[in-house]
Amino acid sequence: MPVDMRTYLGHVELVNPITTAAGCAASGAELAQFFDLGRIGALTTRSITMAPRAGRPTPRMAETPSGMLNAVGLQGPGVDAFLERELPWLAQRSVRTVVSIGGGTVAEYTALARRLTDAPGVTAVEVNLSCPNIEDRGRVFARDGAASAEVIASVRSVMRYDVPVLAKLSPDVPDIVSVARACVDGGADALSMINNPLGMSIDTETMRPALAAVTGGLSGPAVRPLAVRCVWQVHAALPSVPIIGMGGVLTGRDAFELILAGACVVAVGTALFHDPYACMRILRELEELLAARGFNRLADAVGLAHRPPGASTRHRTDLEESSL
Repeated sequence: MPVDMRTYLGHVELVNPITTAAGCAASGAELAQFFDLGRIGALTTRSITMAPRAGRPTPRMAETPSGMLNAVGLQGPGVDAFLERELPWLAQRSVRTVVSIGGGTVAEYTALARRLTDAPGVTAVEVNLSCPNIEDRGRVFARDGAASAEVIASVRSVMRYDVPVLAKLSPDVPDIVSVARACVDGGADALSMINNPLGMSIDTETMRPALAAVTGGLSGPAVRPLAVRCVWQVHAALPSVPIIGMGGVLTGRDAFELILAGACVVAVGTALFHDPYACMRILRELEELLAARGFNRLADAVGLAHRPPGASTRHRTDLEESSL
């Protein structure tokens, strides 16, 4: 009997737990030539901003041991072009779309949410909190629970009630649980973690920073233990809150580890740069692994590592009811 791979983000049912990570598949057109995007749980867009952005100067990416650094800078066409071209393209193909948004002020996040609230084809909105707050000396929203909660509350207040609002958290904080709790108190329906921690690399030939921006987000297998730790801690503190786990997922076993820690959805990011079929391969490997471990439902594995041996498991309906 096949494993029931369905899962939930708030009240929204996904056919399976695999999605793309923001910024790793643009808005889907590139990946669509390799597989039907409707076969994965959802596609997460790059972070959409109010105005078009050219991004940061090159070089923007650098390889590191077991990962890579990137400092792209939210390059994109802006919300007008996204609503005119990219979102309709996804909606026409019935792709479940999580729209990532980024802003420099609370008002900008709110304006973006207002533009999206009546747009057809939006499955959920992921709030990228790892953006500098230009009203607070450039301090990143995600590093302050109160600032993060203010953004989430503002987005939630204007977003359509049936569209879940997800808070994307950074691991570059002393206590990720307190930030997560603040976001949930502010109205977040689910949490995405982790965004890339900051890193740096120096080219020993040129003796200069490898990235033009000097620092950049570290991704790939090197950060997976950090992601597992963050998901574990937040799920332990907030067990009823859905979590999208991400960070260094290359295989179905990697996805399974995040699910055992407490994630009910898993995002694939860096793996797509060298394997455009990674989402489908990881989904297949995960389902095979669940079947081999005797699971009938994905939901039974979510957070299982927290429960003592022999404890009862959660079923799909438990996941749905706990999010109401």
